[in-house]
Amino acid sequence: MNQADGGSPYRIDILTIFPGYFADFCAEGVGRIAIEKGLLDFNVSDIRDFTRDAHRTVDDYPFGGGPGMVMKPEPVSLAIAKAMTEAPKDTRLVILTPRGKVFDQTLASDLSRAKRLVLVCGHYEGLDERIHEIATDDISIGDYVLSGGEPAAAVVADAVTRLLPGVLGDAASLLEESFEDGLLEYPQYTRPQIFNERAVPDVLLSGNHGKISRWRRDQAIIATARRRPDLLRRANLTKEETQLAERLLHDYEKERRRDKD
Repeated sequence: MNQADGGSPYRIDILTIFPGYFADFCAEGVGRIAIEKGLLDFNVSDIRDFTRDAHRTVDDYPFGGGPGMVMKPEPVSLAIAKAMTEAPKDTRLVILTPRGKVFDQTLASDLSRAKRLVLVCGHYEGLDERIHEIATDDISIGDYVLSGGEPAAAVVADAVTRLLPGVLGDAASLLEESFEDGLLEYPQYTRPQIFNERAVPDVLLSGNHGKISRWRRDQAIIATARRRPDLLRRANLTKEETQLAERLLHDYEKERRRDKD
């Protein structure tokens, strides 16, 4: 049960060697809003505080040789144990790592339904494997390598926080966003009506909400076909929309082959 339902706020713990990285999350944007509304308990712990030597060492050479350093299991394990104190059973212990499951909106929704989220930021050549063995999730935000897990943790925290009940002012807007129905979002327009000699589509000025809804749905399918055709194959479409999507995918493939020739 979350604060919006009369229970405790959702809790996110970040375990990192760069705690200052997350200062803006608490001071700006959706993080600040959630914290001020009492819907989010956001905590950042410095893994170096759990070391036991004068140099606050968090890394060591890998067994078996090889380049780079590996984060030591002892301080990370102690930081996790502190964060997991009195943690509910459905707490998700997440390691941000390039080898993890790719983060998407479905996974963000799944994580938002837990009561606590502990995000462990790796560095160097990664974490000792024995830390991965106690995690509930290994998550990646994409097929590329970052200097550390902090940017990925910030992405996950933001995506999850905005899904918490009561955080956003217009809950209905969540239902129309990109990826919520397996599609990218339709194009949006605001004033002025004409900008750089390009006008807002007439249908959006018509006042006919049925036509507007249909136009937006079609435009979402078109945008997805052009930018993320892979998403169409698992989107929730009607029979007519599936036929439209198939035509768009066919056109996309023709353009792609022509560009390669």
